[in-house]
Amino acid sequence: MINFQDKVSFIWSIAEILRGPYKPEDYGKIVLPLAVLRRFDCVLESTKEEVLAKAEQFATMSEEAREPILNRVSKQNFHNTSKYDFKKLLTDSDNIADNLRDYINGFSKVARDIMEHFDFDRQIDKLDQNNLLYLTIKRFSELDLHPETVSNVEMGYVFEELIRRFSEHAEAGDHYTPREVIRLMTHLLFLHDDANILTKPGLTQTLYDAAAGTGGMGSVAQEYLLNLNPTAHLEFFGQEINPESYAICKADLLIKGEDATNIRLGNTLSNDKFPTDKFDYLISNPPYGVDWKSYEKPIKAEHEQQGFDGRFGPGTPRTSDGQLLFLLHLLSKMKDVTPENPQGSRLAIIMNGSPLFTGDAGSGESEIRKYVLENDLVEGIVALPNDLFYNTGIATYIWILTNNKAPLSKGKVRLINAVDFYKKMKKSMGSKRNEIREDQLNEIVRLYGDAQPNESVKIFDNEDFGYAKITVERPLRLNFQVSEERLARVVEEKGFANLATSKKKGDAAHFEIEEGKKLQAQILHVLRTLESDEVYKNREVFTKILKDALAEATIKLGASVLKAILNGLSEKDETADVCMKNKKDIEPDTDLRDTESVPLKEDIEEYFAREVLPHVPDAWIDHSKTKIGYEIPFTRQFYKYTALRSSAEIMDEIRTLEVEIAEQLKKVMG
Repeated sequence: MINFQDKVSFIWSIAEILRGPYKPEDYGKIVLPLAVLRRFDCVLESTKEEVLAKAEQFATMSEEAREPILNRVSKQNFHNTSKYDFKKLLTDSDNIADNLRDYINGFSKVARDIMEHFDFDRQIDKLDQNNLLYLTIKRFSELDLHPETVSNVEMGYVFEELIRRFSEHAEAGDHYTPREVIRLMTHLLFLHDDANILTKPGLTQTLYDAAAGTGGMGSVAQEYLLNLNPTAHLEFFGQEINPESYAICKADLLIKGEDATNIRLGNTLSNDKFPTDKFDYLISNPPYGVDWKSYEKPIKAEHEQQGFDGRFGPGTPRTSDGQLLFLLHLLSKMKDVTPENPQGSRLAIIMNGSPLFTGDAGSGESEIRKYVLENDLVEGIVALPNDLFYNTGIATYIWILTNNKAPLSKGKVRLINAVDFYKKMKKSMGSKRNEIREDQLNEIVRLYGDAQPNESVKIFDNEDFGYAKITVERPLRLNFQVSEERLARVVEEKGFANLATSKKKGDAAHFEIEEGKKLQAQILHVLRTLESDEVYKNREVFTKILKDALAEATIKLGASVLKAILNGLSEKDETADVCMKNKKDIEPDTDLRDTESVPLKEDIEEYFAREVLPHVPDAWIDHSKTKIGYEIPFTRQFYKYTALRSSAEIMDEIRTLEVEIAEQLKKVMG
């Protein structure tokens, strides 16, 4: 890692020469593509002359036909046929801009694609016009990025640290994840497969990252597997939305000699670039709390039209946060458990606290939790320490999911509270103030693997996180009276006021409004004949009196107007008779409506009889409104009660402080 730190420091010093024409937040537009270009230059240096000779020999061939031939000569999955390299670019300072373009255009197609996504061409002229292009290329030519000096793993570290420095204000979860967090995720991801599967000679497995960034997760996972089994190969696939990160990730794979077409650019949620692919392992750190409203149309359409045949069958969360969409997307990429593939797939994803509990029963979030828990997909969740990430200090969690749980884990979920497993850093890096030491990482993995309940580990049944949200109704009780105060309320009722309105135009509207006003006056006249001090406590009795009076005056009213009159003349009254919707159904009072959450393991009727009826004996459950919800109250499960200090102890502390303050004041005042 010495090379990694030295190279980052050197590159950072190069960035400083851009000060003036470029703002610090724009340094990355120059430094990142040139770092990739210099790495390419160093990787191809030893075979450069042979490639040029072979390119001249096959000059009449098409690029497609010539590419595999030149790649064999370069001993890489790419090559360059330009006569220029970083050293030769410096021999012609007057034409360095044109020559640099010639050099970039001399790369084979896959490497050109990488440079195009850096959008570096537009920066060449700006650098040249400010007399910075030659100086920048000269400084980069002094940077030794040969594979013998800087390994692929170290190069990955270089890229990620550069991005971190150039993107201090990026969104949480963007671009990169601290390496110790990725290593923890990787250990948990491969944990139960270490002995039985991953040690097989010549093993080939696939790993997919839906928010690939610069490919850090793939690199760490490959490193882990190679240490475990030197004959194994982990083929990495990923999709990334940020062009720069995509370009670096693709460059990393290209330099390693892997298939760079496995990395694809685009919005994972709205434009899946791997629509039919399935993978052995899946790993991601999707962005937290990112609004997906701007591209919700294709996602909602897939949910509604394809259902469980698509990616988002269980539901969609609110548009303010797409984390659970990434989870569903990853689940859709898991291999089914079959006789040919008995291991199924395992998945590790980092999310913040929101997916654990946001959303009531019936909401998209709750339905997604319901789906993963009722299908026994969640193996465990690990709560991480705060302040681990460069751009956010919020609480984060690693979810481990699998469609092939071990027999003893079936129907169970393990929660690991690792919030205290960290060490304070000597120097903060953005929001990152804490790090997980190697011994702490190993202890977290051990606790997760052992799955033995203790103060840091809790084991639950899937059902423990479920609840039935019941709707508790109470009867509507109204009294009725005809008085001037209540008649004034009738006049304000929308159904009554609408009698004197019209949707027609011109004279027809005027006529209709006038007729409505006459009818309003007639109704009020009839109502005043019923005015008295008598209060009616039975709606059916009063309604009959009202209807009889209106009928005697030959006034026929629609249901909406009659309802408005009754609303205006009524008041809530706990001593009144129950209002009936019909002869057998009680009408509920919506103002008294309440809900209760009943644990799934508890009988609803028993809960209702014990917790509700003793307080409101006339209540009942509207079973048609019952919804099943799921939430994972992680923090609550590990809460430890701390007794409050006594008032006497607090007063003693205050008196002590007063004495100390008084002494300090004496010293200050002389």
